[in-house]
Amino acid sequence: MLNGKFQGQDIGSGTDVWRFSEDVRRGVMSECDFLDAEGCMNRSNGHCMTMGTASTMASVVEALGMGLPTNAAIPAVDARRYALAHMAGQRIVEMVHEDLRMSQILTRAAFENAIRVVGAIGGSTNAVIHLLAIAGRIGVDLTLDDWDRLGRGVPCLVNLMPSGKYLMEDFFYAGGLPAVIEDLGELINRDALTVNGKTIGENVAGARCFNRDVIKPTSDPLTKEGGLAVLRGNLCPNGAVIKPSAATPELMKHRGRAVVFETIEDFHARIDDPNLDVDETCVMVLKNCGPRGYPGMPEVGNMPLPPKVLKRGITDMVRISDARMSGTAYGTAVLHVSPEAAAGGVLALVENGDQHRTRCCRAPTAFGC
Repeated sequence: MLNGKFQGQDIGSGTDVWRFSEDVRRGVMSECDFLDAEGCMNRSNGHCMTMGTASTMASVVEALGMGLPTNAAIPAVDARRYALAHMAGQRIVEMVHEDLRMSQILTRAAFENAIRVVGAIGGSTNAVIHLLAIAGRIGVDLTLDDWDRLGRGVPCLVNLMPSGKYLMEDFFYAGGLPAVIEDLGELINRDALTVNGKTIGENVAGARCFNRDVIKPTSDPLTKEGGLAVLRGNLCPNGAVIKPSAATPELMKHRGRAVVFETIEDFHARIDDPNLDVDETCVMVLKNCGPRGYPGMPEVGNMPLPPKVLKRGITDMVRISDARMSGTAYGTAVLHVSPEAAAGGVLALVENGDQHRTRCCRAPTAFGC
């Protein structure tokens, strides 16, 4: 979609919904203004213009070589989107005649490129699930450990919500994904084949950035580590994920008392209670929202903060869940805890008052109670 416009400012779908809803809950924004902002936010065809899951996966498609260059960021209502669609239709017919197949493009090298691009754009944690599933279907051996090894040290270059301040329309005008891939240099497998018959290195050669506040240089990144970090510990022996670029640095090492919600219904029933025994030092824990528990693994892992905390000006707390969260969401949220609570995971044993310790860094991670 085109950038949202509200009261003289650009606003982003999802990311600003979470921010405005928190403002309503702490009493600094009226419901009337909230509804007005919602209308201002969705003013054209297209998907979320923040770096949510849709924008992330559009970028992944281009990074994998399965989309034509610039495909990731052209606004839906821009005439250049129509032109690219026409070119894609022509090209797929040519691919049939050339016998250029998906299996020749979706190689191990292509998946490594996609993982590193997700780090550079501050992409959605949902990309982990999607890329692992695609790799499994095509027969490429890709694991959660690959995400950590390949992606964690990649700098976040793209200054877009929820990690930064701009939106996808700005990203396109600044040079789009080709500029990011070119900036990543040797981190990219430049010989990987793409759907236009050229390598990804050939496609991005000479790509320029036209706004270094939107696409940061590698010498001055938005964050030094943008890749999705994989955590392991006694609560998540099979792993969990966090997006460092959207988290509060001061909370990446934290100890606090657990405030536990057994289900999402339990969370909604208690979170607004002024008598809830919680403060900003606590760790909110949400169980039974994984693939089996909910069922379906809903996007609820970002957990809105309690109003009693919001009214003190606090905007982030450590949150832990076996759920997913929207790619548009932000905060220090540990997600996808595995095994999930409903499958007998250790998360099911966490109780109110347990002392929880989290350390999220490049060293081996500790994560548990």
